[in-house]
Amino acid sequence: MRRNELDYILSTMLDSHPNVSDLLFTVDKPLQVESAGLLVPVQCNTSLDKLTPFQTESVAMNIVGHSTRLLDDLLRTGSCDASYTLINKARFRINVFCQRGHYSVVLRKLNTEIPSLSSLSLPDIFHQVAKEKTGMVLVTGATGSGKSTTLAAIVDAINDTKPVHVVTLEDPIEFIHSQKKATINQRELGADFDTFPGGLRAALRQAPKVILVGEMRDRATVEIALNAAETGHLVFSTLHTIDAGLTINRILGMFETEEQEQIRIRLADTLRWVISQRLAPKIGGGRFPLIEIMGSNLRTKESISQGESEGKSFYEIIEASQPFGWSTFDNACLTAFEKGLITEENALLFCSKRGPVTRGIDNIKKRRGQGVAASGMQMRPNGDSPAGSKVPTIPVTLKFK
Repeated sequence: MRRNELDYILSTMLDSHPNVSDLLFTVDKPLQVESAGLLVPVQCNTSLDKLTPFQTESVAMNIVGHSTRLLDDLLRTGSCDASYTLINKARFRINVFCQRGHYSVVLRKLNTEIPSLSSLSLPDIFHQVAKEKTGMVLVTGATGSGKSTTLAAIVDAINDTKPVHVVTLEDPIEFIHSQKKATINQRELGADFDTFPGGLRAALRQAPKVILVGEMRDRATVEIALNAAETGHLVFSTLHTIDAGLTINRILGMFETEEQEQIRIRLADTLRWVISQRLAPKIGGGRFPLIEIMGSNLRTKESISQGESEGKSFYEIIEASQPFGWSTFDNACLTAFEKGLITEENALLFCSKRGPVTRGIDNIKKRRGQGVAASGMQMRPNGDSPAGSKVPTIPVTLKFK
């Protein structure tokens, strides 16, 4: 397969459906794209109805190209990360990996235009996050939940307002920031530095005020990031965790038991915000970001340093701080449902605790006049039975002594 043939296939896949986020090449499956969170097949030509091992390997080798580093990673570890540019159309973050002795390829489409915080429908409190001077800000969530996009929007807000030096360490570079008020140097793993710990150590000697680490993958990266946050830098990074509590536990789990008490104290002092994201299908198409956001106050510092306890869980702390702009996933789900952005089914699917969300949905329905009687009969707002229906009567026999 030649480069122009691969470009034609990728271009066809991108144009096949709206809102394409991922392109997949897997043996015994047709070409597939993820559109609005769902995988759909793509008809390109008859020879690609079901991909053969030779075809997926051809795609993989075209992407890996002549890079000995990528080829070594692929052969040694079974997977490798790369980037690819479809000229005048799109850029991709790519993972090539082995499965059952064959190669599979997944391409994540990267947005070339950096979104603003307001265009992403993020809460106003995110502007406060961008104004932080020091400490650590973590954006967490599953793969494909929009972590990199959120970080790009925050860095862009800093770029618009602060004359500071920003160094980013990414794998690969996703959003290319223009030089505005800030000075931004973007470094890519493999091309510009060898490992995240090595790149982070070097960044501390490059006089930055803001450091963005694409992902905290190991203990060494976490340790150096903590050092950077403790020495007056503002550090942004991501983790693959689903909420604030698990984020703290994930970081602690990277260290030995005897080290965890000291790490708790350091985290309590440096952690400024934990932002967790989930993308829910939006009514009318597309996806809507559901955000859990926890800041730093005396209660969070105490729970980080001493551990969660009854009445002092991160969930309860966030709930109590909702007037300050903090939010649990449950509150985000209820707000989105009340605004008509997501369905009741998805509100219950993406929440953390179904009980409170179910009660919240019932209250919203009652305010809308959609209450349901115990028998399952739909009631009017005033409590009357629906128009045209007959209220069943029960004969009563009165007996007099």
